Amino acid sequence: MRVGGPVASAPLLLTCIADDAVAVDRLLARAQPKRNQQGVQMASSTPQANSHMTHYRTATVNDRTVFYREAGDPNSPTIVLLHGLPTSSQMFRELIPLLAADFHLIAPDYIGFGHSDAPSRDDFEYTFDALTAHVRGLLDQLHLTSYILYMQDYGGPVGFRLFAEDPQKVRGFIIQNANAYMEGVGDAPKKVLMPLWEKRTPETEGPARDFVSLEGTKFHWLVGAKDPESINPDNWVLDQALLDRPGVQDYQVDLLEDYKSNISLYPEWQAAFRAHKPRTLIAWGKKDPFFVPSGAEAYLRDLPEAKIVWLDAGHFVLDENVHTVAGEIKAVFGR
Repeated sequence: MRVGGPVASAPLLLTCIADDAVAVDRLLARAQPKRNQQGVQMASSTPQANSHMTHYRTATVNDRTVFYREAGDPNSPTIVLLHGLPTSSQMFRELIPLLAADFHLIAPDYIGFGHSDAPSRDDFEYTFDALTAHVRGLLDQLHLTSYILYMQDYGGPVGFRLFAEDPQKVRGFIIQNANAYMEGVGDAPKKVLMPLWEKRTPETEGPARDFVSLEGTKFHWLVGAKDPESINPDNWVLDQALLDRPGVQDYQVDLLEDYKSNISLYPEWQAAFRAHKPRTLIAWGKKDPFFVPSGAEAYLRDLPEAKIVWLDAGHFVLDENVHTVAGEIKAVFGR
């Protein structure tokens, strides 16, 4: 059943929390961040130990503000963390500190998500090509020419586009419930999305809007959890506060409709996997009803050396398994 209306006072709560985070970050920094000519905030001159802290930065890409989290030494191997629906880079908030001593971490919010600009659908075409263009623009501004891609859910279509366009920049994949094979799409999303892909009408939009309702967002976070009481409710409350802004659910349906463009690119991505064989770690929540375990196993056809780690989790895995995932990343990609 679809939940109508915004979460009471959640936008105000989100604003207060965001303001507090920025204030704390500024107090910890020894100098106000400066911007280069491209609009990217430049790191302040802090001790090396402070590189392990998470910093909250923005860049101007194609006249839009892109928010990103950054931590770690830029001279270390870079991991670009690409989030899924219905969340933002906040999903990596506990993983980033565990990796910052060994890696350089960049976690952007896509346009329309998190703290990045969220133009109306009249002013921005919400497609996966457009989301990817802004992530690519950010990586270019940061002069990143070699990186590992961590991809969850929507992070797959964004990351695999980046890989197909310039595979030499990608040192490896960390795939966490992100799909590139039709057999990995579960029955639940097929029932919701296939009618929308065939013909978009108010009737076919309804189930898609349920995906980004409070009930749907909470389900994304809790489904498959080993202990639901260990999942932080801030996840869905704060995500939903952003989803309930005027017009946001309209363009989220646009993206769900455009997801069919990803399906058509699966053969191209699979061919690129076979041609370049990037080192790959697959950390998969085996109770995910959206992207099912056969989607993880399918990667082995084209990436036979990939390591699969099965997690007792659903679509999101980090709340209960962040130390396991961090350990596997260090084992596979550590220097």
